[in-house]
Amino acid sequence: MKKRSRFSEIFVIGSLKIQLLSRSLLVMSALLLLIGIFQFILMQQFLYKNKAETIQNQLTTLPPQVWQRAGEFPDKGLNLFYPRRDNVRNERTDNMDGDFPRILVPELSIAIIDEERTFKLLTSQNELSTPQLSSEEYTEILKTKPRTKLGYRIMKDSSGKEQMIVFHLVGGPERSQESRAIIQASVSTGPLNDVLTSQLLTFLLLSMLALVVGLLGFLPVLRRTLVPLSNMVDTVKRIDAGSLNERFPAHQGQMEIDRLATSFNGMLERLEISFEAEKEAKEQMRRFAADASHELRTPLTSIHGFLEVLLRGAYNQPEQLLKALKSMHGESVRINKLVEDLLLLARLDRTPAFQKSQGALDELLREMEPQLRLLAGERTVSLELEPQTRCMYDADKMKQVVLNLFHNAVQHTNAETGRIEISLAHTAEAVKIAVKDNGPGIAPEHQAHLFDRFYRIDTSRTRRSGGSGLGLAITRSIVELHGGTIAVESQVGEGSLFRVILPTDL
Repeated sequence: MKKRSRFSEIFVIGSLKIQLLSRSLLVMSALLLLIGIFQFILMQQFLYKNKAETIQNQLTTLPPQVWQRAGEFPDKGLNLFYPRRDNVRNERTDNMDGDFPRILVPELSIAIIDEERTFKLLTSQNELSTPQLSSEEYTEILKTKPRTKLGYRIMKDSSGKEQMIVFHLVGGPERSQESRAIIQASVSTGPLNDVLTSQLLTFLLLSMLALVVGLLGFLPVLRRTLVPLSNMVDTVKRIDAGSLNERFPAHQGQMEIDRLATSFNGMLERLEISFEAEKEAKEQMRRFAADASHELRTPLTSIHGFLEVLLRGAYNQPEQLLKALKSMHGESVRINKLVEDLLLLARLDRTPAFQKSQGALDELLREMEPQLRLLAGERTVSLELEPQTRCMYDADKMKQVVLNLFHNAVQHTNAETGRIEISLAHTAEAVKIAVKDNGPGIAPEHQAHLFDRFYRIDTSRTRRSGGSGLGLAITRSIVELHGGTIAVESQVGEGSLFRVILPTDL
């Protein structure tokens, strides 16, 4: 059953195998047809030329005197070329019935045309009418030098049958420009055409046999040649969303198949990456929704609890009422900050068009210095800024980047012994902003997730300080929209270093 299915696949209409097979046979047939046509033409010319030379040689074997006497006694021309069989030998100069050399082509029709353009038929065979040229054409032939080979002509007689005509000049001085008579010999081309037809039929039969043999021999070769393609089809059938790691062999001995396999492998790799990215995005969305719900539920639960306390009569007690109002106010501030951060992230995800312009980044940081020192409190703040550090940036968004990194450093350093350093440097291609602190540092397992949304190392501290775990995620989004990168370098107990790299021109 497997062999039968394989065999049937070859003859499926529209399949690659049947197309290759049919087109190959078509090309072979066209080539054989052209070869047959050229062979027919060349063979026809060869046979006609050979026949004409044979007749010409036979006409030349007779001396001019014989042709002269034949022209004088045209009624005895038949006896001249086909002598009597009574073995009577007379003198050749006295009797026109003598045993003259015979023409070896019995089917010839011979005529003589004298210098007066008089056409005299000496003999006619096979009851064929002898073609006759015009007087002007005979005149041109008579002007030809003697012993000049005139070749042959193919003409049709009065009955429409094709004949070959050969001419021979006789008489006159050797150097004379005119000849006294033209010997015209004509013969039917039918036998020659029969030979050509027989040769053509033989060639056609051999060509058909060659095509059949080629078909039978080409089928296994074609099947073996397309094995790599069949293997690719089988591999494609095995690939689905759960097996995108399947790959095609890149080296199968066929350049086109290898290129196709390489292209498919690249496509599968891109699909696998896309599926993984989609999977990761869905997982991040799930975590984001869960974290956002958790972050919103906590302050709402706190506000709901304080309201219940107030409804139970605590609003009549000034101290508890003030405490509850302050707590609800703080929780509402957290909710408002969280909602603002979520809206900002949503806008950044849509890749907004920033109003970026060329400016000096060192001047922007100098303007922010009083605000940074106010946020730092008793912590030591130092700024090392290279002058004339220019790049393309959005001023408001870049302020937010610096404030987020600085606020993160403030949260993770001691209020009295903390030290925060901000440095700004530039090269021909990039501008580098670094924020360094002497806090407790970040463990390696946390550094990879530090810029994820709602990711927090110390949950209790960030909640006490109002953090939602979105500051660094917002910072990374802003930096990436500026065409830059952000990274962290940290060791436990030695503090942390956040480095932002922006291109000078974008």
